[in-house]
Amino acid sequence: MKQTTLTRPVITAEVSEEILGPRRKQVALFGGTFNPVHIGHLIMAEAVGTTLGLDRVLFMPDNQPPHVDHKSAIPAAHRVAMLEAAIRSNPMFDLELTEVRRGGVSYTIDTMRALHEAHPDTDYYFIIGADMVNYLPKWRDIAELVKLVTFVGVRRRGFTPASAYPIVWVDAPLIEISSSTIRERVAKHQSIRYLVPDAVAAYIEKEGLYLD
Repeated sequence: MKQTTLTRPVITAEVSEEILGPRRKQVALFGGTFNPVHIGHLIMAEAVGTTLGLDRVLFMPDNQPPHVDHKSAIPAAHRVAMLEAAIRSNPMFDLELTEVRRGGVSYTIDTMRALHEAHPDTDYYFIIGADMVNYLPKWRDIAELVKLVTFVGVRRRGFTPASAYPIVWVDAPLIEISSSTIRERVAKHQSIRYLVPDAVAAYIEKEGLYLD
């Protein structure tokens, strides 16, 4: 029997959209202070984006974190500039500056309400480390929040991948780096090469950050 090879789809993208409706965008948000961004953040974002086949992963720096154990951070302008430098070479990565522009304390529920109103054609995922999962019950309006986003937990050694809330779990290479360690190393004039992208290290040195 002669075999026939299709050189184009039987149903075109245009016809599929007409039948099924427009394809919804799949976007992950990676929130945090990023003080500074380091390669561990980038590895997590890459793992989530590629594993889940997402359209974009948006780094979303907060203006002022709502943590009980308040973290003092350098001005948002510096943190945004370092993020821009860090993600420039990855077309899947971009920035979401809603919280910085809004100012004040950053609550995820307020952000997600605003994003859903602005982008009703988008399904949102929210990346959190395994160490943050146990804190979810303390997040403001968490019962509503889990309806607005799909939480994506990145597995980490020593933390059980379990929660009372629905979470999609993703594996990523384990890189034991923290922003606080980088700040401490800079203050002690120690090398941070290979801990942050070269462009971030250059920015920190140029602006004289974390020396106090």
